[in-house]
Amino acid sequence: MAATSPRLKASTEKSKPSVFWPLAAVIAPLISLLFKLDIEGAENLPREGAYVLAPNHYSESDPLAVALAVWKAGRAPRFMAKESLFRVPVLGWILRITGMVPVARSSSAASARQTLETSETLVELGRGVIVYPEGTLTRDPGMWPMRGKTGAVRLALAGDIPLVPMAQWGCQAVLPRYGKLKLWPLRRPVRVVIGPPVDLSTFRAAESQPAGLVAATDVLMADIAQLLSTIREEPAPAERWNPAEHGQKETGRLEP
Repeated sequence: MAATSPRLKASTEKSKPSVFWPLAAVIAPLISLLFKLDIEGAENLPREGAYVLAPNHYSESDPLAVALAVWKAGRAPRFMAKESLFRVPVLGWILRITGMVPVARSSSAASARQTLETSETLVELGRGVIVYPEGTLTRDPGMWPMRGKTGAVRLALAGDIPLVPMAQWGCQAVLPRYGKLKLWPLRRPVRVVIGPPVDLSTFRAAESQPAGLVAATDVLMADIAQLLSTIREEPAPAERWNPAEHGQKETGRLEP
């Protein structure tokens, strides 16, 4: 069993009063009833300033574990969310006051503009955002990370923001992929490993080129797979699963 990271000083955004305080007071204990987190590598999450956190995605419940891990690691968890959700009464208000980030629109010009604007906002406000690079639940039969979308890399490159890989495993015991919720027993173990930021220096010159973005995303997905491999104690597949090659639709995407 890996050693849990030492307790680190919380960031300013967590230590100062905010809407996250009452939310965490209510929600964090509830999530802790479902998951008993073992967090390794919390020191790799920047204490201050912007970051893009990229976790694997294999269960509809794993965003709860990711959010709690980020909060325990000392930062406020903010996710990418579908732009349409911001127009839903009450829900949209909650998303806005907590600083959640609307996903870029589908058209390429609007997407590029919104990515730049989002990146600038993260830097200006010193906030982080959680982006699932797969965009939806993995289709890999073994639940390894599949081929990634370029959104997380584009966001990081646009603002020279640290891109931090994360792997987590165990949420499927509570909610299997496309399965039914299993509440008992409580406090199922979930291991979380946060890796050091991905080195994107070789891709900055080609950040607007599709081939460069794809190559950088492949590096990110390989890092996530390697972190997951240490948790599962088995080798990750050498190649990422590509749903298109297996006649699978990638529904539920949160990024282009």
